[in-house]
Amino acid sequence: MKLTFKKLDEKAMIPYRATPGSAGLDIFACLNESVTLNPGEIKAIPAGITAEPDENDVALLIYPRSGLSTKFGISLANCVGVVDSDYRRAWFIPLINNGSEPFTVEHGMRIAQLIPTRILMPEIAVSDLLSETERGEQGFGSSGII
Repeated sequence: MKLTFKKLDEKAMIPYRATPGSAGLDIFACLNESVTLNPGEIKAIPAGITAEPDENDVALLIYPRSGLSTKFGISLANCVGVVDSDYRRAWFIPLINNGSEPFTVEHGMRIAQLIPTRILMPEIAVSDLLSETERGEQGFGSSGII
C-alpha cells in the first residue's frame, strides 16, 4: 500500500514513525500561533495536510498519543478519527483537555498518530432471522468480568 500526503500549508509536517517499530505515524500541529485548551475544552487543531491511499479498502485511523493522554489528559474528542479513502480535504484533529490544567499546543507538536487500517467492505443484506449463538439472549456484561 502507498500513502501519498499533500501539504496544504507550507509549514506543515508530513507524518512519520518516531521509531522503526512504531505502529503509528505521528501527526503534527500546523499553527500560526499557539492554541491553549482549558480543562474540558475542545478545539480542532489543523494538521495542514491531506492524504490519498492508493487502495479503497483502507481507512486512515487517527488515535490519541498515549503520552499526551496519560501525562496531560489531552485526547481526541471523537476517541478515534476516521479519514475515509476518498476524503481529500484538510485534516483537523479535535483535541479535548480532560486534565485539570490548561494545555498549550505549539506548532510542530506531535498531537495524534495515524494508523492506516484495512477495512472490510461487506455486501449488505437484510433478514428477519439471524442464526442462534451460545450466548442466546444474554446481553451486555453477560460473560462476567473475570
